[in-house]
Formats: sequence, C-alpha cells, structure tokens
Amino acid sequence: MLIAAPILVATHRRFPLTSILYFLICLHALVLILGGTYTYARVPLGFWLQDLFELERNPYDRIGHFMQGFVPALVAREIFLRGGYVSGKKMLFFVCLCVPLAFSAFYELLEWWTALAFGEGAADFLGTQGDPWDTQADMFLALIGAAAALILLSKLQDRQIQALR
Repeated sequence: MLIAAPILVATHRRFPLTSILYFLICLHALVLILGGTYTYARVPLGFWLQDLFELERNPYDRIGHFMQGFVPALVAREIFLRGGYVSGKKMLFFVCLCVPLAFSAFYELLEWWTALAFGEGAADFLGTQGDPWDTQADMFLALIGAAAALILLSKLQDRQIQALR
C-alpha cells in the first residue's frame, strides 16, 4: 500500500480508475494490512474460519493470495483496455490472467529467497504452517481469484470505463 497509494494519488487526474477498481484496491490493502498486523498465520478472522470449516490451518493467507489474483487482474484489464494494448476478448482474458500469475510467482520466489536468507527466522513471514504445497496452493488461488474477477466483474468494469470517457 505504501507504493500503490502515492501512485494512485499522483495519477488520479491523468488516469482516473473506475470506482470498482478503487474500492477493490482499498479492500485488498485492508486484507494486506490485517495480515501484516498479525502475520497471516495468526489473523483472528482466519482462526474463526479455521474453526467454522474445521480446517487444519489458519486460511487467512489464502484470502490474501486470492486477492493477489482478483485485484491485479482487473487493474491489468483496465490498463490494457483503456490504453488499447490488447485486442480481442479471449486474448484480453488470457493476458489478464497472466499478469497476476506472474506477480504471484515472483512473490513466491521472494518468499523462497527470504527462507534461504533467514532460515528458521522466516517462518512467520512465510506462513506455510507446515504445508508442503503452500507455494502451489498460493499461486492456484491467485489464478482462481483472477478468473473470478474477470468473469464476475468485467461487464461492470466495462460500464464504468465507458462512464469515464
């Protein structure tokens, strides 16, 4: 959020985003802030979900990775559409899936590098909670989030983009 907020403020007049995108960016920031406050494996909402669904682990980090796909897919879509960078609905959908997946893969590499650099001290940052498939699950949730956003919100985003013009 420390990077996104100044960029959004600086570009608001030249390139205002749709209201749905501003709302989702704010929601994503809140998910990140909450996760950063407690560390993802210790967020109280996650413990509540863990108890409710009788899960083995606190799933809050999964919400963060879902959002890591959901919001960037719509950010990419808006930039690609308004800039005229991608033509064709199928190609737009594909590229807008690829952007959050690339970001997710890069984030997972950062987690890996952190684990190498700090060893056991990285456990709270990583939040794998003993899950050997954590990396794959995180990237899969980003994919699901991106696809869900594109399927559920593309028409609303299109209407809001038209209103900006």
